[in-house]
Amino acid sequence: MLVDSHCHLDFPDFAEDFDGMLARAAESGVGHMLTICTHITKFEKVLALAEAHEQISCTVGIHPHEAGNEPETEAATLLEKARHPKVVGFGETGLDFFYDHSPREEQKRSFRSHIQAAREMQLPIVIHTRNADDETAVILEEEVGKGAFPGLIHCFSSGPELAEKAVEFGLYISLSGILTFKKSEQLREIAARVPLDRLLVETDAPYLAPVPKRGKRNEPSFVAHTAKVLAEVKGVSMKEVEEVTTANFFRLFSKAPKPEALAA
Repeated sequence: MLVDSHCHLDFPDFAEDFDGMLARAAESGVGHMLTICTHITKFEKVLALAEAHEQISCTVGIHPHEAGNEPETEAATLLEKARHPKVVGFGETGLDFFYDHSPREEQKRSFRSHIQAAREMQLPIVIHTRNADDETAVILEEEVGKGAFPGLIHCFSSGPELAEKAVEFGLYISLSGILTFKKSEQLREIAARVPLDRLLVETDAPYLAPVPKRGKRNEPSFVAHTAKVLAEVKGVSMKEVEEVTTANFFRLFSKAPKPEALAA
């Protein structure tokens, strides 16, 4: 089976076709999906989806785009919401200096609050970083110095230095449909160097549909296309990529319940 380690199933893009989306995911061998919170004010909607479906878990957090718009949220609030059995991690959080939709200092403050929660509860943090490799590395190094915490950089599209730092800090790397894009040679080179036992796959649905689905609304079933390219990059079988990335997901997101086939 495969796991879609990062999608946004509460977004309106899926409202008219939710059951069909779930059915196609199952047909494609996607046995688990992690739906990601982007607004603390919309967390209850994200949680309700996870509560309603055995194969869906969720996170709690504030996207860096929203850091200046959502209520200022301390680690204590994140920790309280993460006590729910369906909440398996924090985020997504991080830094986005490409769009700068929120003030950079607000993004950094929010990022550190999420890291503090991840450290205290030892649940993984889902990190978004764009045009902020150096600043992300600095914050990670400072925060790791206060105590280790689990996590990953999702939808990885940064440079090799940040990939190396992330692995050094004990983090995982999650690859999206960007891996399949024609112009993503550098990303494929990075993926080739990162140990397979530190990689996950994701869709970031409804965004970034992989080749050959580019231009369409992305959905969890499409994660198989990214996994296929990852297998080619690593020079291993699709079966090995499925097995290892799924094992990686449940090792990292240890609070997520394993499907019966894996738990046996």
